[in-house]
Amino acid sequence: MIAVAGAVAGAAYVVAALLFILSLAGLSKHETSRRGVTFGIVGMIIALVATVWLTAAGAWGTPSGTTGLILLVAAVVVGGAIGLWRARVVEMTGMPELIALLHSFVGLAAVLVGWNGALYDAGLDGALADIHHAEVFIGVFIGGVTFTGSIVAFLKLSARISSRPLMLPGKNALNVGALVVFVALTVWYVLTPELWLLVLVTVLALALGWHLVASIGGGDMPVVVSMLNSYSGWAAAAAGFLLNNDLLIVTGALVGSSGAYLSYIMCKAMNRSFLSVIAGGFGIEAPKGGDEEHGEHREIDAAGAADLLAGAGSVVITPGYGMAVAQAQHGVADLVQKLRERGVDVRFGIHPVAGRLPGHMNVLLAEAKVPYDIVLEMDEINDDLAHTDVVLVIGANDTVNPAAAEDPTSPIAGMPVLRVWEASNVIVFKRSMASGYAGVANPLFFRENTQMLFGDAKDKVDEILMQLSRIAV
Repeated sequence: MIAVAGAVAGAAYVVAALLFILSLAGLSKHETSRRGVTFGIVGMIIALVATVWLTAAGAWGTPSGTTGLILLVAAVVVGGAIGLWRARVVEMTGMPELIALLHSFVGLAAVLVGWNGALYDAGLDGALADIHHAEVFIGVFIGGVTFTGSIVAFLKLSARISSRPLMLPGKNALNVGALVVFVALTVWYVLTPELWLLVLVTVLALALGWHLVASIGGGDMPVVVSMLNSYSGWAAAAAGFLLNNDLLIVTGALVGSSGAYLSYIMCKAMNRSFLSVIAGGFGIEAPKGGDEEHGEHREIDAAGAADLLAGAGSVVITPGYGMAVAQAQHGVADLVQKLRERGVDVRFGIHPVAGRLPGHMNVLLAEAKVPYDIVLEMDEINDDLAHTDVVLVIGANDTVNPAAAEDPTSPIAGMPVLRVWEASNVIVFKRSMASGYAGVANPLFFRENTQMLFGDAKDKVDEILMQLSRIAV
């Protein structure tokens, strides 16, 4: 019975792993993303059913096994119910912090699996025992870093703590020193597997995870979320080695490698050093003076904005997190439709790290049924901005900051941005003159060709639509 169940579960795990690979391939393109999600869901269902089946076969006729099966089914039911509830009620603005929080669960699970592996006597000796002890120690370390790092990311993204980087004296030395200590402790534990060493590395990992993410500023948080995704994958792979579960190993490796590669791509797009970001902001200084004035700003109302748009031949919209907060994407989609009916060439310019999550703005615009062929990446549209009549900056801040290109002392110096200031007219939708998530002042607001439209982005877009309907074509 157990042998048959093991063979069936093993075959199911292979199928699930293939479906996860197809899911990643599908998610890499907008046109195939729905199919990719479907593959992922089916793969996870197969994996869960196979795991329950394998556990049930092993538990047959044993009191302890029956208890384990009951706990497993209860965990799946409770976890599934909570997951479905959160997925139904979460707003798009809350997705980044929810994802960060879910990463923390993976890290915590890896820590618990590691401790279980240390406390359970597997009856190994010699080289196999040494390998097992190394797996335990490394798994606990990766899981601990992922757990607290993800918690800090959740707190930053949800604005429960400041988005500014923590700048402890000698912070880089602290991070490097923690890694050196970890390597030394790993060797010690393999040679002498004493429990107090595992306690020590757990505390070290929790502290390092907290410090790594706390030391990274808000402008780099999208990369951090992507890196935590990678960490959670490696944590799952480490748990797979301890549990001798091939599917966990394969899935963890897929998540870990794809998350790391995405983070690398994003760092290149931001002109950031990949190693400096994942090493807790190594070499990155804290922002100075987030809200200092650079002159007088000019304001515009909805009627004035409608007049500018009605007389424009080309319009580019650059959305940011503020659009997500205001849930303005549907109004923006209606505005795009009205302008295109008037013969205006309307396109979107999306910065690689717009919002709090890779692809955040693309998902919002797709939800609002914006034609995907007019949604362009920063590199595709930047050179056209100088020939654009009007740019609407809706909720974006750091991604359109000219200080990145013009001020070498700025904390975001060298970061590629959308050069919206090169357009003939710029209208910035904003609630106030406050700095953006990175805590850096934006001189764009004081340019001669920039006008500020203050208020809730959704309300202002609706007002512009109303005013636009009164202007003859």
